[in-house]
Amino acid sequence: MMSNFRLHLLSLSLLVGLAAPWAANAQVSISSVGSGSVEDRVTTLERISNAQAQLLQQLQQQMSDNQSDIDSLRGQIQQNSYQLNQVVERQKQLYQQIDSLSSGSNGAQASGSADAAAGAAAANSASSDNASAAAPAQTGDANTDYNAAVALILEKKQYDQAITALQAWVKKYPDSTYQPNANYWLGQLFYNKGKKDDSAYYFATVVKNYAKSPKAPEALFKVGVIMQEKNDTAKAKAVFQQVIKQFPNSDSAKQAQKRLAGL
Repeated sequence: MMSNFRLHLLSLSLLVGLAAPWAANAQVSISSVGSGSVEDRVTTLERISNAQAQLLQQLQQQMSDNQSDIDSLRGQIQQNSYQLNQVVERQKQLYQQIDSLSSGSNGAQASGSADAAAGAAAANSASSDNASAAAPAQTGDANTDYNAAVALILEKKQYDQAITALQAWVKKYPDSTYQPNANYWLGQLFYNKGKKDDSAYYFATVVKNYAKSPKAPEALFKVGVIMQEKNDTAKAKAVFQQVIKQFPNSDSAKQAQKRLAGL
């Protein structure tokens, strides 16, 4: 009997010795949460776990929102880059056209490919600005349609519609005697809108294609004014000198001389 009792006592001692380290570790983990009952500590652990889960969810949502903003900004950058390239290309084509005006012997000859490229650039720019401006229906008569387009300017003050109508008119009636006037009107309308590159293109078209038109001296002078306003002094001087040389007896030549004196 005594022997069995000792065996039981020895077994119980061994169990207590094995369980003691585990109990101590458990006590440390629970006590690190704070004081109170086991239920309170479990509740505290649940709150901490829930708070961490909520914080993780918020961080994930913030990352998703940031990615959306980055994608949106990337799209805007690509669009702005494309528009900038278009502006640079129009500037290049315009300067090539101005060079041909100021360096030519009579300013009336033009490079067909350069005109086509510059015309396309101006037409593209205008179409983007006047997408909502519908041109009036054309009758098939050049004079009637021209007068209708001019009436949009002088009577109705519908300038965007006038641009659309005149652009359609110059394409439809290339042999009309009103071509110099129509191109001059387009140059003035674009100038009033602040579209100086497109304005200079149409003014230069008057000089290059219709050098004998009464509109040619003033159109060339206005090309020089635009170059001056763009702070391109060298181009402005060259154009003003060309006005004086090509149209020496015109009022535009007198104005060009005054401009030259101030440069």
